Amino acid sequence: MASGSKSYALIGAGGYVAPRHMRAIKDTGGTLAAALDPSDSVGIIDSYFPDARFFTEFERFDRHIDLLTREGRALDYVSICSPNYLHDAHVRFALRAGAEAICEKPLVLNPRNIDGLAAMEASTGRRVHTILQLRLHPAIIALRDEVRAKGSRVHDVELTYVTSRGRWYYVSWKGDDSKAGGIATNIGVHFFDMLSFVFGAVKANVVHHRAMDCAAGHLELERARVRWFLSINSRDVPEALASRQRTFRSITLDGREIEFSEGFTELHTESYRAILAGRGFDLEAVRPSIATVAAIREARPDLGRGEVHPFLRRVLADNGRYSRGWPV
Repeated sequence: MASGSKSYALIGAGGYVAPRHMRAIKDTGGTLAAALDPSDSVGIIDSYFPDARFFTEFERFDRHIDLLTREGRALDYVSICSPNYLHDAHVRFALRAGAEAICEKPLVLNPRNIDGLAAMEASTGRRVHTILQLRLHPAIIALRDEVRAKGSRVHDVELTYVTSRGRWYYVSWKGDDSKAGGIATNIGVHFFDMLSFVFGAVKANVVHHRAMDCAAGHLELERARVRWFLSINSRDVPEALASRQRTFRSITLDGREIEFSEGFTELHTESYRAILAGRGFDLEAVRPSIATVAAIREARPDLGRGEVHPFLRRVLADNGRYSRGWPV
């Protein structure tokens, strides 16, 4: 390991987002010492750190991390890309191992878990960093500056995000609300963080619909009224686009489309650079979004309050949406 290079372990090396972390570690001059995943389909490691030790069992991974520490090669960071419900435990492992934690979204599923991690930070002297990459997107930063320049004006915002998934999704841990936190948490937590980052604190949180494949509601923020709709069902892609794409993302501000489709590929690397420079996002930064999605998970849907997203009307009128209990 080069002098001054940071040493990392990675938990969840076989997941969708793990290669972004591997690239960020490499791009910032770090070294991946060890990786863990129950699945051994992790050949992507060869593209970044072919010499990294790999484990499919946590116990052997734990033993190896302890060995590194006793040999004077303790880790600087543990990057966590495991399933959502394991984040809390894996962050605690990182801190007990004497490393700082870098954790994917959502950091935890409930706000009370943040308090426990804060106590762990205090007792170990190590920090927890979370990935909130939309806060680093130039278009989102420009939007925040624009909103702030208009003072206390309250804007009308519409957030629509459809990212189609097949039936495998519902069978995997992602389809289990107790493990993933539901649609609003699993695919929406970054957007809810972005909304509070740009428009201020949540004043009211109304849920209009919550199902295994989509959710919708209305948020009142300090500077915005937000109609939001999130879905993993391809039926929700606008009909004019459905023949050529399976995703749709739109954010409008007072009727004007906010374009931020580009510029995502480097945001994990920028997140790591910020962490290494002491400018990462801490536990309190993540608390508002975790509180928002936890409230959405627990709320009783109520169509009588707030403004209903136009996509939801089509969902509610779609009698052929489900077959034998499965989304079509």
